[in-house]
Amino acid sequence: QVQLVESGGGLVQPGGSLTLSCTASPSIFSFYATGWYRQAPGETRELVARRARWGSPVYADSAKGRFTISRDNAKNTIYLVMNGLKPEDTAAYYCYGNYSGRDYWGQGTQVTVSS
Repeated sequence: QVQLVESGGGLVQPGGSLTLSCTASPSIFSFYATGWYRQAPGETRELVARRARWGSPVYADSAKGRFTISRDNAKNTIYLVMNGLKPEDTAAYYCYGNYSGRDYWGQGTQVTVSS
């Protein structure tokens, strides 16, 4: 059974940092690609960062220089380290994985950037 479970969202002040985690099953390395997307109220879901199994990370322009995607194969976990958060980063963040040609999503974790 394919599962993606996020954690780490919350409320943070502008300029602050958060790290999101996503634990995957089966092993993270069995996914063709993994990453993070986000969706703000009334908006479509958009890419934040992703990487293919053997590829380099790809970032949305809004994330470049502030966010970093990484993974720990031993823990079957991918991370999104977010620095310099802005109010416009407020959204539900979803872990993404492509496994055997199908897209899978986590349940989402809310990130709110507000003073």
